[in-house]
Amino acid sequence: MPRPIWSGAISFGLITIPVRLFPAVRKKGISFNQLDSQSGSRIKQKRVSAETGEEVPYENIVKGYEITKGNYVIISEEDLSALDPKKSRTIDIQEFVSLAEIDPVFFDNAYVIAPDELSAKAYAVLTQAMEASGMVAIATFVMRTKQYLAAVRAADGKLLISTMVYGDEVVDFDEIEAFEHLEDVVVKPAELAMAEQLIESLSEEFDPSKHEDDYRQSVLDLIERKAAGEELVAVVDVEPEESNVIDLAAALEASVKAAKAARERHPTATPKAAKKAKAKPKAKSKAKATKATASKRPKAKKAATRKSA
Repeated sequence: MPRPIWSGAISFGLITIPVRLFPAVRKKGISFNQLDSQSGSRIKQKRVSAETGEEVPYENIVKGYEITKGNYVIISEEDLSALDPKKSRTIDIQEFVSLAEIDPVFFDNAYVIAPDELSAKAYAVLTQAMEASGMVAIATFVMRTKQYLAAVRAADGKLLISTMVYGDEVVDFDEIEAFEHLEDVVVKPAELAMAEQLIESLSEEFDPSKHEDDYRQSVLDLIERKAAGEELVAVVDVEPEESNVIDLAAALEASVKAAKAARERHPTATPKAAKKAKAKPKAKSKAKATKATASKRPKAKKAATRKSA
């Protein structure tokens, strides 16, 4: 059962709502230990001096920032403690914005905000009001001596908070030289039409349960088989044949046909567009319409940069 990692309150105008934060994501991975291939014993890492090669006791290790090659400014824990943000226990809502204005690149870690027993009513009021408006709260809060910029949003009667990176931490596309090749590219109408048709033929309602970490499961199976003493034969990968696609439109058309054939073989996989056509017309709430709107990076970057200033 998840345990709270932070407790405090949401500050909303003159209203204070006691809450707790729980992890919204439980990442799964496989950890390996480094072993000596001869003895099978664990490998230990030691902190040694680059000058003498001798191990340095933990109490003698300090933080240093390199200002020029080989020259460091020593920063003590006392120096950093003096700069720690005020240890506030509140999630201070600064403003409300549309979710469509925030590019997903700004989102970092996600948490669930749960109310205390005495704050359930105020929590429900704020959650329902945010769902009705379709707006997202931009807030700041301190966790483990670090101040975070965060986005608070409502979903299915619950509040979620995502920590965010600051505007100056997002890489500007103009800094990436690889995009210079796009300047001279000319897209033919037929190519664009086929690409749009291919996208439409592969469109589905997002269902996260359909996507699994096949590699992680394969590694777990491998570990289980080797632990059982099974002898495994290494499989040599066969390099795929190089393909030189000259007629892009023809390749797109062939892809569309292949996608349609796959649909016919699996009739239960109904295209997203067909599902919408069969469904009865239904007015979307402002909140859902806002979530469905595709965000534009330039706009999002400008908005986020302004907020982080």
